[in-house]
Amino acid sequence: MNTKKYPSRLRTVSLFLVAFFLAAAMTITLAVPVSADDRQGAAQLVEKAEMTLQSFMSDSSMESFRDLAKQAKGILVVPQLLKGAFVFGASGGSGVLLIRDGEADRWFGPAFYTIGGASFGLQIGGQASEVVLLIMTERGVAAMMSSSFKLGADVGLAAGPVGVGVAASTANLSADILTFARSKGLYGGVSLDGAVVATREGLNGAYYGRHVTSSDILVRREVTNPKASGLLSRVTKMACTVSC
Repeated sequence: MNTKKYPSRLRTVSLFLVAFFLAAAMTITLAVPVSADDRQGAAQLVEKAEMTLQSFMSDSSMESFRDLAKQAKGILVVPQLLKGAFVFGASGGSGVLLIRDGEADRWFGPAFYTIGGASFGLQIGGQASEVVLLIMTERGVAAMMSSSFKLGADVGLAAGPVGVGVAASTANLSADILTFARSKGLYGGVSLDGAVVATREGLNGAYYGRHVTSSDILVRREVTNPKASGLLSRVTKMACTVSC
């Protein structure tokens, strides 16, 4: 008997068992129902997004943001974007997206997203920011309907003008997305160029009670959640183009 074949056979069997258990684990994971933590996390994110919009509305340095919001086709609100670095930097946070129906001047959503990025260079510090992205073009809206995309690469990105007395006319209105942030920390500002935006289908499903995509929520409008009424009312009041 040739015993030299046994190690090869053992490796083959081992690989088969690993693949089998990985497949079983994935099947079990997919079968697990949405957890209470996901439902609670989604609801809390919506509440925090409403608070973030309120803080932007009451901030005197955000006058241009409020003017530009009236022209926006969509708004992505990230209540807390965390960033830290010691030479290598990373940032990330979750947010909610609302889309405007231009004809009816009504807002729909929210759909849930994550945003994150990494950088390398001479940097040190930490930062927590409230971030709002104004989607100004149809191209920007289309990007948001994809599973993921990169800011500054797949869509045009520019920092929105911030400051007391700063006019909205100073914004780069050719950009697909304008970014605004209120920050505390050791960084001088928030740069989202190169950050990846991706959908959070798990939170979408938790919030609406079944599997739905961003397009199902924002374009086809197949689902609603009455708990989003406060957020929708807030963004409608902030971004209305007629007497509200």
